[in-house]
Amino acid sequence: MKPLILITNDDGVNARGLSVLTDIACKYGEVVVMAPEQNASGKSHSITTTRPLRVEEVKRDNDITVYSCDGTPVDCVKLAFEYFCSRPPDLVLSGINHGSNSSINVLYSGTMGAVVEASALGVKAIGFSLLNHNPMADFLDAIPYVSYITEVILNNNLPTDISLNVNIPRSDRDKIKGVRICHEAKAIWRDSYEKRVDPQGRPYWWLTGKFVCQDESESSDEWALRNGYVSIVPVGWNNTHYHSMKELERLFV
Repeated sequence: MKPLILITNDDGVNARGLSVLTDIACKYGEVVVMAPEQNASGKSHSITTTRPLRVEEVKRDNDITVYSCDGTPVDCVKLAFEYFCSRPPDLVLSGINHGSNSSINVLYSGTMGAVVEASALGVKAIGFSLLNHNPMADFLDAIPYVSYITEVILNNNLPTDISLNVNIPRSDRDKIKGVRICHEAKAIWRDSYEKRVDPQGRPYWWLTGKFVCQDESESSDEWALRNGYVSIVPVGWNNTHYHSMKELERLFV
């Protein structure tokens, strides 16, 4: 039996990166795509609780079925698991995102929210991102690495409590130096809300910000990407900070 691969993203069902990822996955198994009908970037791990969800079938062809959902990326994973996959998926893929999800960006990413949800449900999962925000980005350089990483994980086990966050530098193929296993770089967004006024005289605020990396270590994802490597960061869904427990026990127990 062919592996069943579930695919989603946060850029929306019509995103170029989703199409590229779907084409790659079709080489390895039966594919179900469930993606947001609109761009859902920045949705992180949010779910829809105040209204019903709607799903439309977009395409059905041999070993691939494509659905759009008017919810978040995590909604897509949860719905697909329960209603639209004929059996539990063997692998969940998310992306290929238009833009970076390295470092602190993983906290805000709908791409990675879907991946973490799949991991929590006990399924191997990978999020892919290309450091190019252009809607018409050229994914040619990313394809060999997405294929390679997908194949490795399909044929091997992951620890049950992690997923993979894969970021691919924007570079010509001959300039990408390979793959590095990394830690998430320490970084912040120095956010600012720019106040403006609409034509009716009503104020509104538009989020802007500057990414500030505070980690120069060569084992970080930011270093790897700046230096032409594909970064792979293992991401856990259990948020317990175990190293702090002893100190907290001293304070409170």
